[in-house]
Amino acid sequence: MMELYPLPADWKEMKIRPYKKDLPYSYTCGVFPTIELMDHCPSAVFRVLLSEKIGKGGDLIRERASKRGIPVVVDDKTIARLSPKENCFAIGVFTKYEQTLDARRNHIVLVNPSDMGNLGTIIRTLTAFGFQDLAMIRPCADVFDPRVIRASMGAAFRIRVSMYDTFDAYQKICGDRDFYPFMLNGRPMEELVFTKTDKPYSLLFGNESSGLPDHFLSLGTPVRITHENTVDSLNLTIAAGIGIHWFTHRKETEQ
Repeated sequence: MMELYPLPADWKEMKIRPYKKDLPYSYTCGVFPTIELMDHCPSAVFRVLLSEKIGKGGDLIRERASKRGIPVVVDDKTIARLSPKENCFAIGVFTKYEQTLDARRNHIVLVNPSDMGNLGTIIRTLTAFGFQDLAMIRPCADVFDPRVIRASMGAAFRIRVSMYDTFDAYQKICGDRDFYPFMLNGRPMEELVFTKTDKPYSLLFGNESSGLPDHFLSLGTPVRITHENTVDSLNLTIAAGIGIHWFTHRKETEQ
């Protein structure tokens, strides 16, 4: 379920400001993320800005906007003000929204992620392997930040994202499931033996610099990705990508 944030009464005429976390809206930067936004969250879009230099991508955007009654404005000045990239030819402005995760599905849980680019890359990765539900435990990076959306290449609009003040708050609503925290002192991932179960599962990843706190060792089945001791740990996006791919494959072939 998607619940839209309320917009100011003068939203049709209001000037779009550079992004800040406390704004009730955000925006995409680029043709492809804008198309993803319009395809997967059309009810949240309230304006599309195009550059005079957009080319064929503008036809695709105008076609979608026309079908959905979304205003399209040619406004290079505002695009230049909002986007740090010189090659940005389209911006989709949308109302922020809240979502409810599907308790019947497998989840990815990020505990206190802080880097915008990492978050966007992980969102793109989990989408590529069939996950549709992402839980984030505060404090955490802002999923609506245009940098996150750009790093996800619009994949952020294909999934359900929900934020929680504590992991306990997430655990209370996520239903009966198996938990797999990724931790340096967990069981080697390749030693896991799966048995057929109807339970969904959650893969948990910690902060980029500190990982998951030690108390997660008592939750579910802590696992680690084995690697050479030439490095002490893997980058969060790499660890999440390996874990997501490995679990997707292994759970599909569980005995």
